[in-house]
Amino acid sequence: MAPSKTDAGAAGIPEADSLPWEQDDGPEPSTSGSSTLHVRSRAGSSDIEDGDRQLPVWLRESSKSFHWRWVPYPLRHFARTVAAWTKGPDPPQMQKLTPFFPDVQEAPVKLVAKYFPKPIHKAALLAVFLFCWLLTFSLVLHHSASAGNIKGYGKPQPIWCGASYWSGGNSCGLDGNRCRPFDNANFAFQCPANCKAVHVLNPHAVGTQEINYKPFVIGGPQQNEQGQFTSDYVYRADSFLCQAAIHAGVVGNQKGGCGVARLAGEHTNFISTKRNGIESIAFDAPFPKSFTFVTNLTSDCTKDLRWPLLAVTVIFTSILSLSTASPTIFFPCVFTMLFFHVGLVSDPPSTTGDYASLSSLVIGRFLPAAFVAAVFYRHSVKPQQKDLRAYIERTVLWLGGAWVGSLNNYTFDFIPIQRLTPSDLRAQPGARLALVIIVVLLFSIALGQIWYLRLEGRLPKYLGIYIVMGGFLIICVIVPSLNLRIHHYFLALLLLPGTRIQTRPSLLYQGILVGLFINGTARWGFDSILQTTAALRGDGQLNSLLPNVTATISTAHNITFNWANPPLDKGYDGVSVLVNDVERYRWYYEEGETECTFERKGEGEKEYFRFAYMSGSSAADFTKAGVWESTGEWREMDKGPSK
Repeated sequence: MAPSKTDAGAAGIPEADSLPWEQDDGPEPSTSGSSTLHVRSRAGSSDIEDGDRQLPVWLRESSKSFHWRWVPYPLRHFARTVAAWTKGPDPPQMQKLTPFFPDVQEAPVKLVAKYFPKPIHKAALLAVFLFCWLLTFSLVLHHSASAGNIKGYGKPQPIWCGASYWSGGNSCGLDGNRCRPFDNANFAFQCPANCKAVHVLNPHAVGTQEINYKPFVIGGPQQNEQGQFTSDYVYRADSFLCQAAIHAGVVGNQKGGCGVARLAGEHTNFISTKRNGIESIAFDAPFPKSFTFVTNLTSDCTKDLRWPLLAVTVIFTSILSLSTASPTIFFPCVFTMLFFHVGLVSDPPSTTGDYASLSSLVIGRFLPAAFVAAVFYRHSVKPQQKDLRAYIERTVLWLGGAWVGSLNNYTFDFIPIQRLTPSDLRAQPGARLALVIIVVLLFSIALGQIWYLRLEGRLPKYLGIYIVMGGFLIICVIVPSLNLRIHHYFLALLLLPGTRIQTRPSLLYQGILVGLFINGTARWGFDSILQTTAALRGDGQLNSLLPNVTATISTAHNITFNWANPPLDKGYDGVSVLVNDVERYRWYYEEGETECTFERKGEGEKEYFRFAYMSGSSAADFTKAGVWESTGEWREMDKGPSK
C-alpha cells in the first residue's frame, strides 16, 4: 500500500509539492553587493525557517563590495583561522581547581564555621586575630628599634648600609675640609641586616681602578714586617661603614649589630683582603681620613630582628589563608600584613633610622598602593579565587609566591640585574644573559596562560588589553627627553591581568606578582616609569667634556700640569684637580696661567691625578687617573671619564 501524504511527511519524506525535482523555480538571485541568499523553505520543516541564510565565505568574499579583496586569499584564510582559534571552544571550558584531599584542605574553614556560625562571630574573630598580629608585630619591632647602649659611648645611631664618612669627587671640598674632622672622633652606630647585598651601581674611581656592582670597602687588616696580617683594621673614609664593619667582623650580615668607629687620620697603603664574604679594595697611596673599629666593647645592643618578625608574619598570614574562604577577607588582610612587613622590616626605605619617620613614609605609600591593589583585586585576584576550595594549595602557591616576591631583595638577589636600563645591561657582567633567560621563561609562562585564557573564551578580550598596553609602552619609548624604566610595581601591573584563571600555575604567578608589587611600592614608592637621563644617571658619569692635560716633570719631586682654557660657551669656568681622590687644587679664569705645580710629599709613594672642568664649585666628569710613579715617571691617564 502506498503511504499517504500524511504518512510521508511523518516519515521524513518530502511532500510531493516540495520534492527537488518538482520545484520549478530556484532560489531568488542575490543583487550585487548582497551577502544574503534567499531560499524557499521546505513545507513541514521545523529546523529551517523562512528567512535569510548567509552566503558561503568564498562567494561572499567574491562580491565587488567586499572591502578586503586586496588582501591575498591565503592570508585572509589564515586570519580567519587564527580568529576562530582565539575564540576557543564552544561552550567555553571554565577552569576550576579540583583540590587534592578536599576534606583535609577544607577542615580549618569548616572548623571556623562550626564554632563561629554567624557573620558577627566571624567578624569578631577576625578583629581579635588582626589585633594579635598587630600587637606581636609592634612589640617585636619596638624591641628591634631600641638600639640599646654601648658602655662608654652611649646609644648607637642607626645608619643605612651605604653610609660613609666621605663623599666622592670634589664633594668634600678643597683638601676635604667639608668632611672634617679627620681624626680623634668616635661614632657609635647600629647597622641593619643584609648590608652585604648593597652594591655601588655606578663606576667609582679608586686610583686607577673603577669599582662597580660590588661592595665598597677600601682597606682591611694591616700587615706586620713579616707580611702577616694583624688584628688592626684600617679603612679609607669613603668605605661603606656597615660593610667595613662586616668585613672586620664587628657586626654580622644576617642580624646586623652595633659598633664604634674611630677616626684614625691619614693612612697609606690600604690592603685588599676577602673577609666574611666581602672582598675589599686596595689603594697604595695616602688618604687624609681613615677609620678603624673599637674592640672589646660592652653593650646591650639589639640585633636586627627581621627574621623573628618574618616568622611572626608568615605564621599569621598562613593561618588566615588556611581558615578563610572569602577572598574579600583573605586578600586585603594579607596585602596589608606583607606591605608593612616589607616597608618596616625586610626591605625598608633608606632613612636616618628614625622609626617614626619611617612609619610615616610607609603609611604614605600604603594608601595609594591599597587603591591600586583594590583595582587588580577586582579584576584579577577575586575572579581567580572565586569558589576556590583548595586552601592548603592557595597557602603554598599563592601566599608562598607572594612571600617570594615580597622578599625579592633576598630571593632574587642572585640575578645579576640591578636596574632594567640599557647602560646597566651593557655594563653589568652576566646581565644580558640573565635577561634573555628571564624573557624566555616569561614567554613560556605566557604561552601557558594564553592557552587557558583561550579555553575560557577570554583570549580575544585579553589580547586587546595587551595590545593597548603594548601601544602605551611604545608611546613611552618614543617620548623625547625621557627614558622608560620598568619598575617592580609596573611589571606586576602589566602581567597581573593574565593570571585571573583558577589554575595552580596561575596561583603561583599571581602571588609572585603581587609580592613584587608590594616590594616595589613599599621600598621605592610609585617612582615614575618615565625618567630623565639625569634621574637615571644618579651619581654616575655625565659624559661631559674632559680637560686636555699635559704633564712636565721638573725633578723627581716636582711635576707641572698644563691645560687649555675651559670652554665658557659650555658653562665651564674652572678646573678641579684630584690628587689621590682628594681635591687639592682649583683654578678659575681670573687666576692667571692655566697650570699648577705639585711637590711630592712622601718618599717612595705613588700619586694619582685626575682633572675635571668646573661650573662654579660643581665638577663635571673627571679624567681617568694619571700616575706619578714613585720613581718620578709619569704614566698618562687612559681615555674616558671617571667619577
